[in-house]
Amino acid sequence: MGIKENIEKVEQNIKAACAACGRESGEVKLIAVSKTKPVPMLEEAYANGCRDFGENKVQELVDKYEIMPKDIRWHMIGHLQRNKVKYIVDKVFLIHSVDSLRLAQEIEKEAAKKGVSVNVLVEVNVAGEESKFGATVQEAVSLVEQIVQLPHVRVKGLMTIAPYVEDSEENRRYFAKLKQIYVDIIHKNIDNVFMEELSMGMTGDYEVAITEGATYIRVGTGIFGEREYTVI
Repeated sequence: MGIKENIEKVEQNIKAACAACGRESGEVKLIAVSKTKPVPMLEEAYANGCRDFGENKVQELVDKYEIMPKDIRWHMIGHLQRNKVKYIVDKVFLIHSVDSLRLAQEIEKEAAKKGVSVNVLVEVNVAGEESKFGATVQEAVSLVEQIVQLPHVRVKGLMTIAPYVEDSEENRRYFAKLKQIYVDIIHKNIDNVFMEELSMGMTGDYEVAITEGATYIRVGTGIFGEREYTVI
């Protein structure tokens, strides 16, 4: 199947998952994870309606930002190093991977210089995997409380990267836990927190994530296929 058919299939799956749990399909936004994919593939996804694209590396995001149409919403979904923040604060729609106060402070510094506000999600390592970045479940609420003190950084929600599993049901508990933390933060009524987004679920488990409340799903292989390409 080509990119067009893949997108149609993912969109059908989103509708079915939403119907199964009584949600409107419009509540779930699809991010085409375009890391390592060449521009012609992104252009094909764009031609078939994708406007949200997710990148893991700053340089790749910047390069594609310059080439692709300007109505694209770029999402930084990979680990973000503090020394790279300055290159993307005025280009990204949403940074999904804020995992420390130091990173948030760097985003604040660069955003202030450029006179922009930056939307972020706090990344939570719900499964506690050593190989993954993210705040611990225990740290998440206090990290949000600290980040909201920064005037140019807007906390819009939470993100997690669940473990790679054969059976997507195994990740349900992690998605449910992230939703619980999200609800707990909402109930705290913290000033300047706009908890709207839950970024969770990838190609192998996004349907389960949707039934647990995901508002953003991040799909790469399910749209672009398995093969890795040389970029640009």
